[in-house]
Formats: sequence, structure tokens, C-alpha cells
Amino acid sequence: MTLEHTSAPTLQAERALRLARDTLDIEAAAVLGLKQNLGESFARAVAMVLDVRGRVVVMGMGKSGHIGRKITATLASTGTPALFVHPAEASHGDLGMIKSVDLVLAISNSGESEELTAILPVLKRLGVPLIAMTGHVESTLARHADVFLDCGVEKEACPLNLAPTASTTAQLALGDALAVALLDARGFKAEDFARSHPGGALGRKLLMHVSDVMRSGDAVPHVGPHANFSELMREMSVKGLGATAVVDDHLNVLGIFTDGDLRRLVEQGLDLRTTTAAEVMHPNPSTIARDALAVEAAEMMELRCITSVLVVDASGQLCGALNSNDLMRAKVI
Repeated sequence: MTLEHTSAPTLQAERALRLARDTLDIEAAAVLGLKQNLGESFARAVAMVLDVRGRVVVMGMGKSGHIGRKITATLASTGTPALFVHPAEASHGDLGMIKSVDLVLAISNSGESEELTAILPVLKRLGVPLIAMTGHVESTLARHADVFLDCGVEKEACPLNLAPTASTTAQLALGDALAVALLDARGFKAEDFARSHPGGALGRKLLMHVSDVMRSGDAVPHVGPHANFSELMREMSVKGLGATAVVDDHLNVLGIFTDGDLRRLVEQGLDLRTTTAAEVMHPNPSTIARDALAVEAAEMMELRCITSVLVVDASGQLCGALNSNDLMRAKVI
């Protein structure tokens, strides 16, 4: 018995590039074409979602299901409680996840997906509002919906006009449009977004405070104004901040001395052995409140071209310090 060997496909670079450009043109046209279909029905859909007391239940089969999952995630992360329910699983028990206080957003390009149309009677009996996102206004799904959102496209990007390409791009874009309109209507802010993304970069920037990343207690380098230069350098070396605060007996900040200040004094040829902290410090240094956002500290350092900043409490007393390395370790910058 011999095995037949099939030759590997031959790449035709020019054809591949032409098809790629055609795909982008077709999908871009599909998204732009949605604008002329937007109208009163879209506004009604936004109002329905805002009025719902439960969740938006997104449903879709096949590629529309994949798009539905992404739309679900976008809605949930921008202030609209949402979950995805697979239509086929819904007929085998998952319909119990849908309550009368919910709203269903059903996605199907044809509007004739059997798994979706099979559960329409149950949704009607429950009194669940239905928004249909489909490309065919006369489809079963569109006719049974309370609101119809037209996401129809002239053709797919697939050369065979078969694989869902432009149609799924249009669904995704329309879902994003719905989510954006909703977050604006809810007055959703960056801080709200950060609360649902605490592990992300935005969450760290908008939720992390200076007090979360600063050095505190014995780790904060500080000396009195009469400390000699040896004491000043010892404090800087032991604490490893690259700077030390100069404070009075009540921990009020008088000044700061940094590695940069040391280099400048050495270049000037000053006899540092006879100097005190008060004589070499930089007076009235930049400080930041402990309850300020960590990203504000990063912005201050960048704006003022400094690498360390002292932290003060509500009474203005020294309570911490941090430098750019602390912010980098916390992934604020």
C-alpha cells in the first residue's frame, strides 16, 4: 500500500495581498454601511437596556456566538450586567438562567437559526424583551423581536461569499456602538471601568494610591537639618532611595538631598566634610499626598524631571517616599 503525497499549496504573494486588501475594503464598507441603518430602533434598543432590571442575555450560534461572547464581555465591563447563553444549551436546561426581568439580545445574520427560533415562544411566555441583531428584516427572529437592529451586509469578504466575515465584523461593530451608547447614558467613567479591571494596567493607574506603593516607617530616609555630611550620606546609602529628606523635630519637610545634588557639589569642589544637611539640601522640595493616585506621582516625576518624591500626610508631615523604581515594580509606569 502506498501513500499519496500531496504537494503543499504554493503561495502567490500578489494574489494574497490583493485578497487581503479586498477583505479590508469590504469589511470597512460593511461597517460604514451600518450608519445609514441607524435610527429610532437603535435608540429604542438603548432605552430598553437601560430600563431592564436584570441582565442582558446575549445569544448566538456559530460565528455569531463568538461575536456574542465578545459583546457580552464589552457590555459587562462598561456597566451593563450581561451574560452569554448558548442557544443550543438553552433548549436543554440553560433557559433557567433567563428570568422575566432580563432582556435577550439575539444575534443571527440570517435570522433563521433553528436553535434561536426554537426558544422564541418560551421567551415570549416569560415576557422577556427581545432585541434582534440580524441582517434580514423579514426573518423569523426579526419579526418576533421587540426591536430589530439591522446589521445586514451586501456581501461577505470571503471570495466564495460563504464564510461569515463582513457580517460578523458588522455585528461586532454594532455591538460596540450599543455598548458605547449605553456607557455614555449611564455616565460611566474611567474610574468605573478600572473597578471592573483591577488587574489591568488601567486598574493599577486609577485605583492604586501613593500609600499603596510608597516606602514607609524606617524605610523612609530622613535626617535633621544639623546632621553632618557623613550622617546624610549614611542615611542615603542604607535606605537606598537615592535621596533623603531633611526634616525638623516634628517631621515637617524642610528640604531634600539627592544623588544629583551630590554630583553637582563634587563638581563645584566644595569641602563637604564641614557641611550640614541644611547647607546642602534643596529647600521646598516636591511632595505628594499619601492619598493621591500613584499615577499622579509618576506624572509629577516626569513633568519635573525628578526620580524621587517625598510623601506627606494631611498635616504636611513626612510619612513616606518613593522613586521611579517603586512605581515600575508596581507596574504603574
